[in-house]
Amino acid sequence: MLETLVQGVLLGGLYTLFALGQSLMFGVMRLTNTAQGDFIILGAFAVIAGVSLGGDVAPWLVALAVLPVAFGFGYALQRFVLNGTLGKDPLPSLVVTFGLSIVIQNLLLELFSADPRAIETGGLSTQGVALGGAIGSAMSVGVLPLIVLAIAVVATGALQWLFARTALGRSFRAVSDDREIAELMGLNAKKVYAFATAIAFVLIAIAGALQGMRTTVSPSDGPLLLLFAFEAVIIGGMGSFWGTLAGAMILGVTQQVGFRLDPGWGIWAGHIVFLVVLVLRPQGLFPKTRG
Repeated sequence: MLETLVQGVLLGGLYTLFALGQSLMFGVMRLTNTAQGDFIILGAFAVIAGVSLGGDVAPWLVALAVLPVAFGFGYALQRFVLNGTLGKDPLPSLVVTFGLSIVIQNLLLELFSADPRAIETGGLSTQGVALGGAIGSAMSVGVLPLIVLAIAVVATGALQWLFARTALGRSFRAVSDDREIAELMGLNAKKVYAFATAIAFVLIAIAGALQGMRTTVSPSDGPLLLLFAFEAVIIGGMGSFWGTLAGAMILGVTQQVGFRLDPGWGIWAGHIVFLVVLVLRPQGLFPKTRG
């Protein structure tokens, strides 16, 4: 059971990266990005294409090179497309991002076919470290999942610090609380939204790269990743970064316990926890916090 819990926490680290961008965009703009999972897969295939074109270039370097591209793409997407969908009615943004999801899936199918692919890490995905020898039989934990968990915790803490301690974070909070008043005080809400989406897309690119390193990816994987991201955000609390981390951990542990009981129960067990939280505490277990 200890090994199951550890593996669940490690899986939760990956789910945290899936969900942080979604949590950021909703927290600032009240925008639900239904193409979140497909953008994650797009990020993974961008790294795969870069590694293929670069020859002997390390995948970590390719992933780092993708990040500024993701920042610029996210900024332009929000500035020139998604800003026009914002308002009291959430339907336009849902329709536009759903359309983007379809476009991305078909584009990736056309360019890469439906075959699953992975980012070669030079054996890092199979390396492990032994834990627990002093308290019983040692168990092996993968090095790559530990790296993913560390990145997830650092990213969560960095976002919380950004919102609580920086001028940009104060701008995010201002336009989130009351856009009209913020604009009267001199803020350009459309530019602030664009910066928020740009940061979210950097997180999306990181999640895509690590997903491609951890397992295989295919163009049709996006909707499932969106579901995991959405469940983590709802369980933790919409707009709460530490809540998103906690929600992802709960989802990961629940799935691993389900897999332990029966191989067919893992994903289903996570869905059940999500539904229970949605019914009993629809605002999430940890409501939005900024400080």
